[in-house]
Amino acid sequence: MRDTFVKTLISLAKEDEKIELVTGDLGFGVLKPYFEQLPNQFTNAGIAEQNMTSLAAGMALEGKTVFTYSIGNFPTLRCLEQIRNDCAYHNANVKIVCVGGGFVYGSLGMSHHATEDIAVMRALPDVAVFAPGDLCEAEEITKAIANYEGTCYLRLGRGGEKRIHKEIKNFQIGKAINVKNGKDVAIFSTGAIFEEVEIACQILEEKGITTTVYTFPTVKPLDVKAILECADSHDLIVTCEEHNVVGGFGGAVAEVMAENPSKARLMRIGMSDEYCVKVGNQKYLRNEYGMSGEKIANKILEKIK
Repeated sequence: MRDTFVKTLISLAKEDEKIELVTGDLGFGVLKPYFEQLPNQFTNAGIAEQNMTSLAAGMALEGKTVFTYSIGNFPTLRCLEQIRNDCAYHNANVKIVCVGGGFVYGSLGMSHHATEDIAVMRALPDVAVFAPGDLCEAEEITKAIANYEGTCYLRLGRGGEKRIHKEIKNFQIGKAINVKNGKDVAIFSTGAIFEEVEIACQILEEKGITTTVYTFPTVKPLDVKAILECADSHDLIVTCEEHNVVGGFGGAVAEVMAENPSKARLMRIGMSDEYCVKVGNQKYLRNEYGMSGEKIANKILEKIK
């Protein structure tokens, strides 16, 4: 995803000199093509994410469209006050980019696990939140937020994510994307966890359970219409996210369903209000915390029973 983001941003920035990229002293392997081709639209703010965010806000208020770039929690939790006070409050055109949502940097420990970022960022008024599930979604979101007025948060995987879509026609902010249709269970996915959802669907179908699947590249604003349609046509809705279920994507769906009663039950799959105290790669940690394809399928089967 990060390579797709950078490639798309280069194309956009060549057409619009107002676009700026600011990094917190990292990502040079992947950012090299950008700063080599667009040196006058690139700034290294150093290992100073709070300064980076305030700098971006100032640039944005002078007419720039600024993308800040760092890994894990560094561009969000470390500088939350600056995002809230300097960017969001002024509706500044700052696009906060996190590379490594969830357990991508699993071997570096909980300080590098971005598992509360969606909840925190979506709680800020006037901040749009995006978590693409594949390369196509990452490309379309990058294009969309470059033209979006206001502060945005873009949560990316690290790389190697499986492609979901051949193409996305008429991508719209706030619209979920239908991947498949079935009658038994509706599964909503956001971010790179989709690859595990796909495995879960295969297991369920072997058991005779058909699934409707939506990917939600936009967490805020949320596609309320898609949620309510599925809540009326299915007995069970399942949300999947590589994130804490408290306040995250599953929490957002729960809010919609609570205010619009339907026949469907809701099950949220993600981190169960805890910190990841284990160390390992992304696949290992997903399995340990109940987010592997097999464990997603088993949880759904238990709920159905």
